[in-house]
Amino acid sequence: MATMPADRSPDSTLALLRAGYRFIGERCERYGSDVFRTRILLAPTICLRGRPAAELFYDNDRFQRATAMPLRVQRTLTGRGGVQGLDGSEHSDRKAMFMSIMTPAAIQRLGQLFDDEWRTRITAWESAAPVSLYDELGRMLTRVVCAWAGVPLPASQVERRAVELHAMIEAPAVIGPRHWRGRLARYRAERWLADLIERTRVGFAPAPAGSALAVIAEHRDGRGNLLPRRIAAVELLNVLRPVVAVDQYMTFAALALHDHPAWRERVRDDDEAAEHFVQEVRRYYPFFPIAAARVRRSFDWQGHHFPKGRRVLLDLYGTNHHPTLWPQPELFRPERFAGRRVDPFELIPQGGGDHWAGHRCAGEWITIDLMKRAVTNLATTMRYDVPVQNLALDLHRMPALPPLGLTLTNVHRAA
Repeated sequence: MATMPADRSPDSTLALLRAGYRFIGERCERYGSDVFRTRILLAPTICLRGRPAAELFYDNDRFQRATAMPLRVQRTLTGRGGVQGLDGSEHSDRKAMFMSIMTPAAIQRLGQLFDDEWRTRITAWESAAPVSLYDELGRMLTRVVCAWAGVPLPASQVERRAVELHAMIEAPAVIGPRHWRGRLARYRAERWLADLIERTRVGFAPAPAGSALAVIAEHRDGRGNLLPRRIAAVELLNVLRPVVAVDQYMTFAALALHDHPAWRERVRDDDEAAEHFVQEVRRYYPFFPIAAARVRRSFDWQGHHFPKGRRVLLDLYGTNHHPTLWPQPELFRPERFAGRRVDPFELIPQGGGDHWAGHRCAGEWITIDLMKRAVTNLATTMRYDVPVQNLALDLHRMPALPPLGLTLTNVHRAA
């Protein structure tokens, strides 16, 4: 049996928070291994990266999600009792509920709402002072996803809900006020949506047929029971929050167009080029850093022992930058996707494996569609300047974004 490399620190929690997206990758390089052991939150933990590791990690016979996600993540980002922490038939039932919402027609409808919203906002941007693209996209996506999901959202509440959703996304990997703002935001959002679920069920707030609100409010589990109102609220947030989080990828896409202006012309009228560009944005830029699971029962893999109950972290960012999978991974090269099949265990910014049976993000197709629409709008429907500003991404910060959210000036509608 091979000796698994071990991180030297007695506990690496603070090191993880300091190193951010590069925590696992840097140690894999240091130890010359894509697997090592450490302690996170005082608990023994195995860290992995790479394609074989991803294929292993998404083997439901070997791993489970129950109790794998730290409570600080559940209390901010994912919610307690949501689909991300389920296994077996309970997960299959809940995942099927989500997948029923993600039909091609529904994705097209969401995309059209987004395009309409973008074209409406250009008028406001033309008369505005400098525009923070990230903040604008957050508000836009909040309006759009609520309208699509059947969630009533008065104009006066858009800013508040967008701020709450951003606070949840930004809270898991920080200590102090930002973390507590995220916990408060989740409490408020769950209470808001739990009340809406209840009013929908009793007929006071009818939901459009087939909408996320209707599907989740009416869903019955394998025993024929409606989801508890709080759990239903968690799952409705698991529709709203990830769509709003696409504003990060859209901001990265705008940054990539700025840094690689030749691609602005290439994506305008070439859907295949736009697809390659979007996939490279998803590979290259930081999104969710890691995924967590627990060993279901003890096994050996590549000469290493995985004991039952051990928490395992898969490095999503590190796998998307693994030099064996992606030659020159630190270069932004959309052409690397020309003629390349997207392997479910190689490109894993939103998880790996199968959408239906596994824990890969149910909204990945929505992400890709909305990103392509954002790229098209940036390249064709508007013109703008990017003034001198700090555009560096701090990979020690999770999530990592330009400090000012990418400021635009002189925005005007394209002829």
